Amino acid sequence: MAMTMAVTLLLMLCAFTAAVGEPSLSESDKILKLPGQPPVGFQQFSGYVTLDSKRKRALFYYFVEAEVDPASKPLVLWLNGGPGCSSLGVGAFSENGPFRPNGQGLIRNEYSWNTEANMLYLETPVGVGFSYDSSNSSSYEVVTDAITARDNLVFLHKWFLKFPQYQQRDLFITGESYAGHYIPQLAELMVQFNKNKKLFNLKGIALGNPVLEYATDLNSRAEYFWSHGLISDSTYKLFTSACNYSRYVSEYYRDSVSPICSKVYSQVSKETSRFVDKYDVTLDVCIPSVLSQSKIISPQQVTERVDVCVEDETVNYLNRRDVRRALHARLVGVQKWEVCSNILDYELLNIEIPTINIVGSLIKEGIRVLVYSGDQDSVIPLMGSRSLVHRLATEMGLETTVPYRVWFEGQQVGGWTQVYGNIFSFATVRGASHEAPFSQPERSLVLFRSFLKGNPLPESF
Repeated sequence: MAMTMAVTLLLMLCAFTAAVGEPSLSESDKILKLPGQPPVGFQQFSGYVTLDSKRKRALFYYFVEAEVDPASKPLVLWLNGGPGCSSLGVGAFSENGPFRPNGQGLIRNEYSWNTEANMLYLETPVGVGFSYDSSNSSSYEVVTDAITARDNLVFLHKWFLKFPQYQQRDLFITGESYAGHYIPQLAELMVQFNKNKKLFNLKGIALGNPVLEYATDLNSRAEYFWSHGLISDSTYKLFTSACNYSRYVSEYYRDSVSPICSKVYSQVSKETSRFVDKYDVTLDVCIPSVLSQSKIISPQQVTERVDVCVEDETVNYLNRRDVRRALHARLVGVQKWEVCSNILDYELLNIEIPTINIVGSLIKEGIRVLVYSGDQDSVIPLMGSRSLVHRLATEMGLETTVPYRVWFEGQQVGGWTQVYGNIFSFATVRGASHEAPFSQPERSLVLFRSFLKGNPLPESF
């Protein structure tokens, strides 16, 4: 019902804009130069897309055209997770965007994904980063997956009014973590909308360390902890029998944590230690870190943040007035830009909604799907993602077209991969964290390039 309403809303919006007309506004959003930015040859844009006629709700975007020949390159939408974390601060300025903050300025990211595509980063839902609701900025209403998908659909339609030259371009959606909910649900709306009026040229989606079925994803954490030596044999037994992690999360968000779950989780936390980054178990922690992209998945672990201090520089940079001016951004209802929103009221129990079934429906529509896992992430471990992919492929009758094997980046193993039916792929990124493009930028770029071209990952160096 919610999906039908969202599509009906957008159809009405299309009819309205077709009748009234709206000029291309991309030039007003053009970034002349970001403070401290090195010279580049590509164009950048940022600004707002309003979601309703009263112009009180708006989503903020940052768009960078491809470095070379942008007219021949596809359009890629990137979404970070949380829910409630910024695609601008995390995706663009920490992971796969063209720049990273360094001191008072920016340095080039030589493994930026805009070497391969035109990259669009969206701060979603409303209340995240520079996105705002000016009619109710101090007390946001509860936001759900359905609302987020609807708003993102409307955003894309209205963004195409600003950039009509991209409307027929091949479109891919990528992201990580809770974007395992955002992306399939948005893609499902796009497919349904296209059956009434062709607007979105969606070719594929790529999901990094995604939440697809919370019980499978979360409960694979126990095996990861044990196999990597983070918990004892006895604690592993308790964590898989007395109270598994999905039960603990469900109880926690219902304010009804049982004594046994409290006991088990306290023991798990004690053994894994707050001085190990659960998003990258081999990485040294950065004590001043501020990022908590997957806070929904790790309740009560406020001392555990994913970062190696670059996030602190991002926060400092994006809170500079000259930077906000250059980005055409403003603060509404908040005192400062935050990596993850502290005003967003998200319906956290939406994590229990499975999206793996939506992935199956997208594959049936001919949309390519890649699920990839940084293999050092214990929050959404590769074991859960791999088992979900294999199970779905089996249920759909997809035969293995690329047997499980290593893939290469340069002369090193980049990870492992398997492909089903030449349309559904799983890959690990060796040595990568929950944020694969941040921790393994070279390998992640190889993965991204292969995904866009629809090619298997390199099997030799």
